[in-house]
Amino acid sequence: MAVIPQGAWHRFQSSDGITQIAVTPFPGELIERDIDDPRGPEGAPAGQSTTPPGIVDLDAELAKLTTFRGRTPQTTITDRQGTAARLASYRDGALTATRFAGMGHWEMHPADELIHVIDGTATLDIVCDEGPPKPFMLYAGTLAVIPQGVWHRFHSSGGTTLMTATPFHGETIALDIADPREVGR
Repeated sequence: MAVIPQGAWHRFQSSDGITQIAVTPFPGELIERDIDDPRGPEGAPAGQSTTPPGIVDLDAELAKLTTFRGRTPQTTITDRQGTAARLASYRDGALTATRFAGMGHWEMHPADELIHVIDGTATLDIVCDEGPPKPFMLYAGTLAVIPQGVWHRFHSSGGTTLMTATPFHGETIALDIADPREVGR
């Protein structure tokens, strides 16, 4: 996995047919020619990123994680030691990975959150409208984009591994309740 800094020219090449998943902000600049250096002979223009990408060996990072069984909305970060990892900084937040079985807390974020289910299954409860929260079944290979400002939580009886692109700073409710709107702000 590579995290490309904002404003950095980049391209992916694969002679062996590697599949890539990219989260790319649009609009962006694109050069549709086969050239070695998009900057030209003068080098990087002022303001363009010269920071190298963050490279993460996702398989190695996931191998370090254990599964936290019995997670509840009151489970603390200290309780989950060794079951979650910050993989890299990403925009105004972080890329993280976590392994758990049980119920998470309700949360919402100031920007969209991206969730990738790496293995296992999980149910995403999300407040979509004025009715009760709606459950969505997610399974290995599923991607979910949770809109900014929307209450959501995950639960998994058998266990799951999630990778997230989570924006900072959001709100959480560490109570075991069916609907986060039951709590006054």
